[in-house]
Amino acid sequence: MHRDMEQRACELAVYMIENRATVRAAARQFGVSKSTVHKDLTTRLPSLSASLYQQVRSLLDQNRAERHIRGGMATRRKYKGA
Repeated sequence: MHRDMEQRACELAVYMIENRATVRAAARQFGVSKSTVHKDLTTRLPSLSASLYQQVRSLLDQNRAERHIRGGMATRRKYKGA
């Protein structure tokens, strides 16, 4: 694995934990795709840092549980005009 991929995976994890960010927000911040963020966090990170992975995993699970709420709020904003 390339060193820059390992570093990016760790930086993504730290960013998401510190900012309670979604995968989409992290992808936008780092200029990569959502698929890249997800691959870095779920495949590469466990072999690099187990403790970081556990923290990110809990955040990803929380985001997944709340995504229907964020989607509903976005739809409401869209049709309300705000």
